[in-house]
Amino acid sequence: MLLQIKEAGINDVKYIAPLFNAYRVFYKQASDIEAASDFLYERISQNESTIFIAFLNEEAVGFTQLYPIFSSVSLKPALLLNDLFVAENAREQGIADALLNKAKEYGSKTGTKWLLLETAFDNYKAQSVYEKNGWIKQTDFFYQFSLSS
Repeated sequence: MLLQIKEAGINDVKYIAPLFNAYRVFYKQASDIEAASDFLYERISQNESTIFIAFLNEEAVGFTQLYPIFSSVSLKPALLLNDLFVAENAREQGIADALLNKAKEYGSKTGTKWLLLETAFDNYKAQSVYEKNGWIKQTDFFYQFSLSS
């Protein structure tokens, strides 16, 4: 098994888009590979996110997408790990662990204060992966105001 993780560029959108589309479908969104490609292209071309893509034996099998945010209290940058996905046929091989480690490494390299993520309340499998990798579940209360459906 040859696992490689690299930071994605514009030319990698074609590899990430099917995975990103499957990720969105997992979260009950309609499949739309063209919209997924456009969204990823914009994020990368405008430097609005950092995406790491995992290749297993040269096949794209997973990704994580990080968005920059800031901590006013610490006066430092932070990162929102908004997306993490591994193709179903590549799960249970440590790819999610490797992507999480790459996110931590990137955060350390860029002077990030902390990383934040959220996942579905009932996504127990993902939660166990996060906890196994040292992520701590927060129990504080948070509020959300939805501006669109």
